[in-house]
Amino acid sequence: MAHYAFLDENNIVQSVYVGMNENDLTELPEGVLSWEEHYTNTQGMTCKRTSYNTIGNVHNNEGTPFRGNYAGIGYVYDDVNDIFIPVKPYDSWLLDISTATWKAPVDKPTDGQDYTWNEDTQSWDLVE
Repeated sequence: MAHYAFLDENNIVQSVYVGMNENDLTELPEGVLSWEEHYTNTQGMTCKRTSYNTIGNVHNNEGTPFRGNYAGIGYVYDDVNDIFIPVKPYDSWLLDISTATWKAPVDKPTDGQDYTWNEDTQSWDLVE
């Protein structure tokens, strides 16, 4: 079993479905090279496989990370870097391609307390 993301014309994920295992090519229609190609042809939307076990470009079962993140609705598929990028949480945050995640322009304090991002002040506010 594998998971597949369906993208609109802007590479935004519209849906994610469970499909055929990407290594099981025995049931592919003749002339089709991959399940991504098959699903693209039959669903009318671009299809990209996504890894349920990959988050922040780390595979949670110590395997090889695949496409940065497990795709979610609203995520963007970056075809240059071959990664799924989550929705940007704040306008000021910057994309870290190496982790396929958004980062605040200021590092979050690591003192063990809870903080929330304040977009107006571009800083972390202590949660009381």
